[in-house]
Amino acid sequence: MSEFVVPAAPVTTVPVAGGGKFPVRRVFCVGRNYADHALEMGGDPTREPPFFFSKPSDAVTLAAQLPTDPISKKFEHEAELVVAIGKGGSNIPAAQALEHVYGYSVGCDLTRRDMQGEAKKAGRPWDMSKGFDNSAPIGEIKPASAIGHPAKGTLTLSVNGTIKQSGDISQMTWPVPDVIAFLSTLVALAPGDLIYTGTPAGVGPLVKGDKVEIVCEGVSTCVFTLI
Repeated sequence: MSEFVVPAAPVTTVPVAGGGKFPVRRVFCVGRNYADHALEMGGDPTREPPFFFSKPSDAVTLAAQLPTDPISKKFEHEAELVVAIGKGGSNIPAAQALEHVYGYSVGCDLTRRDMQGEAKKAGRPWDMSKGFDNSAPIGEIKPASAIGHPAKGTLTLSVNGTIKQSGDISQMTWPVPDVIAFLSTLVALAPGDLIYTGTPAGVGPLVKGDKVEIVCEGVSTCVFTLI
């Protein structure tokens, strides 16, 4: 007989190119990590210390069809390079940070922008504007052993074939080694953690029927349609 008094939640996994599955432990997201996006959101584009928010592990999804959000009137996309942590640690030096990376993917930080704005104005937490069901679409993970550690490459998001976001991961205010190093001073990173590393400018609305395609050059793709 099981020791659990209710059914245990299944482990969220992401397929790995070449075979195998990556078990998701936690999901961390970097806010305003591209200067042009910081500006469009009314923030400071200078190199301030990075800040983070989280999504539940089961917000991660590979579904080709996602339900249109029933709550938000300003439901928006944010294309992001995603880092998959393979080795944990605390206070990781930036010079050694890439040793902790298993691989990379690309994903979307779906956002209830209207709810986020209202929460900010009221000085309240905005977890429910970011950490809702299916809010973290992702593509398959490519191992760093196969593709290396990309420091540059175009990151684009198109809606119904029209490019809405276009940037280069080299434009990140805090590159991947620095993100890992800083985050590891706040929490002990562990195998299975995912880090969504921020989005370039061009975030915008999505509605029912939209087909979204996100491509990070040399890394991965993520495609989904809102139904």
